[in-house]
Amino acid sequence: MSNIKIAVIGLGYVGLPLARLFATKYSVVGFDINSERIAELRSGTDSTLEVEDDVLKAVLQDSPANDKGLYCSNQLDDIKDCNYYVVTVPTPVDSTNRPILTPLYKSSETVGSVLKKGDIVVYESTVYPGVTEDECVPVLERVSGLKFNEDFFVGYSPERINPGDKEHTVEKILKVTSGSTPEIGKKVDALYASVITAGTHLAPTIKVAEAAKVIENSQRDINIAFVNELAKIFNLMDIDTHDVLKAAGTKWNFLPFKPGLVGGHCIGVDPYYLAQKAQQYGYHPEIILAGRRMNDGMGKYVAAEVVKLMVQQDIKVKGADILVLGITFKENCPDVRNTKAVDVINNLKSYGAHLDILDPWASPEEVEHEYKLTTQKSIPNKKFDAVVLTVAHKEFLQMDLKSLLKKDGVLYDVKGILAPDQVHARL
Repeated sequence: MSNIKIAVIGLGYVGLPLARLFATKYSVVGFDINSERIAELRSGTDSTLEVEDDVLKAVLQDSPANDKGLYCSNQLDDIKDCNYYVVTVPTPVDSTNRPILTPLYKSSETVGSVLKKGDIVVYESTVYPGVTEDECVPVLERVSGLKFNEDFFVGYSPERINPGDKEHTVEKILKVTSGSTPEIGKKVDALYASVITAGTHLAPTIKVAEAAKVIENSQRDINIAFVNELAKIFNLMDIDTHDVLKAAGTKWNFLPFKPGLVGGHCIGVDPYYLAQKAQQYGYHPEIILAGRRMNDGMGKYVAAEVVKLMVQQDIKVKGADILVLGITFKENCPDVRNTKAVDVINNLKSYGAHLDILDPWASPEEVEHEYKLTTQKSIPNKKFDAVVLTVAHKEFLQMDLKSLLKKDGVLYDVKGILAPDQVHARL
């Protein structure tokens, strides 16, 4: 494991924690095309909050020529001497839920322009089976002029980072690895095993590793869709879904899933990648897509439930003041990618209500850029006809939410974390 120099392409929620970890043992160049992101990281600050400032500063270096440590750059020249290239760019879907592979193509072109004989390119982005070898490798070959599995090699090791989770950090999550040849598989596995304390699992092929990743989140998506459907059924019966799940959870093999909004960069996206590939083979994946339809419709359902509560309280919905608590895709995390809280907000707006959005974690600039919505970090000085808890930020749990309501105002708990006697309804 000597003379290893790693370039991590993409310094977001996945790339930075991985680059920081590798930098404790190897010379690492973190590459990102966003010059503002590079400047921020060089100053020792991570706005995603995935790596604490003191931890980041402990590995930062002023140049790429070091035995170990992390140098952040947006200059191609700084990664040309690397022999491992780890690609950690996002893989989103478009407005019709079709996979967008553009970030992978662009990053493969970047790597291909500096690729040398003997180099290994490892992809971490979540994809459907076949993307690494069928989509990315041809780009590497075309740009570099080198031949796959003769001059250069590839691997695939899917990311499993859970944004905002300070317990299950990258080194504590078992890593699936793979390579384009058995020998390269062992090399890739050994590289990750040298820093991942939780261990590794070497898959027999790249396609197996790709498939394993995409079904992890598809399975979770389907399970949440099931309890979301249960919530709709039990709400009609005036039965508390959370009480039902608590009772059922006393059985040893009952799976502990809860209803809610399913967004983020993985669970809300990955099933579409698998479905897309299945359809290319002439198979229509009914259960996977049914789960997606159920979960994608929960924002509209929540908004309708809130409006129903308001009507029952004789609150005029049009022009009503509604406070939405949280816009990130999960609690205690600034990540707003593919957040389904936006679906709740847009559907409430469609009824003619006036909305205030409070989120102490989200960047107002990022929310404005991504969703054309205005958010606040402090509590508005007013009372509301309805308060909707969409994200369980720790700050919200310490607030007296009922004090934010007008006399007949309603409190709706999407997360099901408040006591039943404290809310008017919960999902």
